[in-house]
Amino acid sequence: MATVILSLMLAAAAALVWIYNGLIQLQNRVRNGWQQIDVQLKRRHDLIPNLVDTVKGAMQFERDTLERVMTARARAVAASGVHETAAAEAALSQSLGRLLAVMENYPVLRANENILQLQEELTTTENQIAFARQFYNDTVMQFNTRQQVFPANQIAGFFGFTPAEYFRAADDDRATPGVDLSLPR
Repeated sequence: MATVILSLMLAAAAALVWIYNGLIQLQNRVRNGWQQIDVQLKRRHDLIPNLVDTVKGAMQFERDTLERVMTARARAVAASGVHETAAAEAALSQSLGRLLAVMENYPVLRANENILQLQEELTTTENQIAFARQFYNDTVMQFNTRQQVFPANQIAGFFGFTPAEYFRAADDDRATPGVDLSLPR
């Protein structure tokens, strides 16, 4: 009888250790996912001043657009936490999109190899940010789900695990773009 009780206690202890270690592993994956986003955002933040400096001379009449980009970049660099960073990055994406749209009006810029290279690097970085966000949110989902299922929810609560925050799209990013496919008359 004592061996059965001892065996049950050892099995319960092993299950506790297994569940706790699984939660720690997922928590570390969430942190790693956030660091991957952070690395890509830093790269993006580093590319933007180069792009702005390169187009400054040709876009003398677009100072307001350039200042908005740099202000949005400064806010994004200073942001902390998932929610604040997501909001700041959405604003930066919006102002950067305006800059790229305005640049299309300048044939000199469209032909400049440095600008084309910076735009290509920025596009690549944007894709890497998207992949990093997807990985992060997938890992957050796994971590949060693990904390909600029994018996891990009991262990998570006892050890003070809290759900991680998703990297959410800004409200502006949720709007469905309008597409007009009608032929001109």
